[in-house]
Amino acid sequence: MGFDRKYLLFSLGYVAVGMGLGVYMGASKNHGQLVPHTHILLLVGFVESFIYGLIHKLWLQAPGRGLANAQFVLHEASAVVMIVGLFALFGGLVPEGAMGPVLGIASVAVLLAALWMIALVLKFPAKANA
Repeated sequence: MGFDRKYLLFSLGYVAVGMGLGVYMGASKNHGQLVPHTHILLLVGFVESFIYGLIHKLWLQAPGRGLANAQFVLHEASAVVMIVGLFALFGGLVPEGAMGPVLGIASVAVLLAALWMIALVLKFPAKANA
């Protein structure tokens, strides 16, 4: 399976989880999980994964398999850690003092994955139709 499809599947998973959380918040009239909801749908979940999938589909002709796989794993693993951590923090399950370092590391890892994607785009040739 290509990276474009892997990212697409993850992005669709994030949209289902994010929308489910939104429905729950609306039904319960408790919007305490707004920050995790936003991160799931926009910041590191659905939109970012979808854009990475588009980059692979439309622009990257033949990225180094190992490099692309490492970037994929770094992004998706750190995104999941960040989302779960935010859910636990904003749900009052874990105190901020304990969750802060985890979220800090996950945030830096998401940033590194974004920088890695930039490097892939710069290093590997674009597809002929791009």
